[in-house]
Amino acid sequence: MVQRSPGQGVSSQAGGDVMQIEVFEPNHFEADKHYYPRALNAQIHPLVLSFLRMSRGRMISRYCHLHPDVKPEVLDALLTLKPKYLRWSGSDILNVSTENGIKRKLVIETNSCPSGQKSFPPLDTDREEGGYARMMEHTFLPLIARALKKAEPDDVLAVLYDKNHMESSGYAQVLATQTSHQVLLVPCMASNPEQFLEIRDRKLYVKHDGRVLPVACAFRYVTQKPWTRLPFDLLTPILNPIVACLAGGRNKTTAAKAYEMLNGALRDTGLEIHFPETYTNVRKEQIPLLVAQFGGRVVVKVPYLNAGQGIYTIVNDAELQAFLDEDHPYNEFVVQQLVGGAHWSSTGHSGKLYHIGTVPDRSERIFAFDLRMMISWQEGEYRPLAMYARRAPEPLENELEDGSKSWAILGTNLSRRLGEDSWTTEPTRLLMMDRKDFERLGLGLDDLIDAFVQAVLAHRAIDDLAQRLVKRGGGFRRDLFASLCNDPVLLAEIREELDPKKDAAP
Repeated sequence: MVQRSPGQGVSSQAGGDVMQIEVFEPNHFEADKHYYPRALNAQIHPLVLSFLRMSRGRMISRYCHLHPDVKPEVLDALLTLKPKYLRWSGSDILNVSTENGIKRKLVIETNSCPSGQKSFPPLDTDREEGGYARMMEHTFLPLIARALKKAEPDDVLAVLYDKNHMESSGYAQVLATQTSHQVLLVPCMASNPEQFLEIRDRKLYVKHDGRVLPVACAFRYVTQKPWTRLPFDLLTPILNPIVACLAGGRNKTTAAKAYEMLNGALRDTGLEIHFPETYTNVRKEQIPLLVAQFGGRVVVKVPYLNAGQGIYTIVNDAELQAFLDEDHPYNEFVVQQLVGGAHWSSTGHSGKLYHIGTVPDRSERIFAFDLRMMISWQEGEYRPLAMYARRAPEPLENELEDGSKSWAILGTNLSRRLGEDSWTTEPTRLLMMDRKDFERLGLGLDDLIDAFVQAVLAHRAIDDLAQRLVKRGGGFRRDLFASLCNDPVLLAEIREELDPKKDAAP
């Protein structure tokens, strides 16, 4: 790979809606291009800063003090068990209470290409690159070190993306600086997946300037059904590989099953992933039965979509009928207990859970919110990387009025799809971890430690399942996957580059 001297300038994307590859050169990071304006002058809250600086040993000591049935050596082993496929994730976590007033952190989703850097101000010890630099230096570069040494002169480094240009370009710029190489930011859109990419012999190539260039290694921010564009058994080193998405990072069905399997393995240790009571592989015609079972209030999810797509909160007959009348792209769904207000949440086998919500504002309104806890594998342990929270548009109500639209009260996602490859965001509902916003969440240091442990457990569960889905030779255990997630539409989408010898491996 040809080494570039820093400071050669950056060629930017053309104006309008035309997609093209962008080229990033070293030492050209401009913070205003990679952070929300609010984050540029924000200061991390001292309590959040204290949490981020805590050593693993201090976190374990505090957690086990508050959970005396958990042995420190068991938790330490989980926090230092090296993942094989999923090295970077972000869990969305609710701050909830049981009917008896016991607080709990509830994992509702784990993402294999999480957002968050643009919303998280650099620490006072960071350069302006902040978490982008920590992610690349401590998580991605150790993974690709061998690939970089073996790279040929024509090989390129690439960041692949389909949304969130602000963050994906930030990663591309920091990667260029840290490697002293050009980095290509490559659109990988669902509408035209082969416009800039080519797969040959399970290796990734980029089409650029009339040439087809081999990719030495790639960082992936492809979030929308990535298995339709990238093969399962890609040989080019990539973070995160597709198996991490199929095992739960972009698949809510397998995520729920991964959580259940890890909880079974952790039985009698005092550790457990807390997540809503969940039914998977549910057919559309079965959903009214589960709605009745949960007392008329559930969450229905299309398992393989994200960014707020395919999530239906159902609290009345009108919302149920609207869901049933809609055409859906897949045949199987996930149905979960609904976490709402104290008087209108689902009652599951273990009782009712409800949102604690934000600290009341000046109008005494309380809003549902979720916390994104981004973590990565760094130098022999899991570490928190970035955090933010999102509140719902409308406040929580003690009682739901007839005809209430529950998504406005419970939906927290900021992304909104405009078209097949077009997205916008609603940052006004963003709650940052700064001196202004953090206190509105009502969270303390112990809450952050608890959320971090839940995020690591969810991460570990998905990586464990990912390892089970890969054959010894690197192929896809399709039969095993189909036994977990037998939606024919999904199975037809998964791209495999079949090698007969490899596929025959036990």
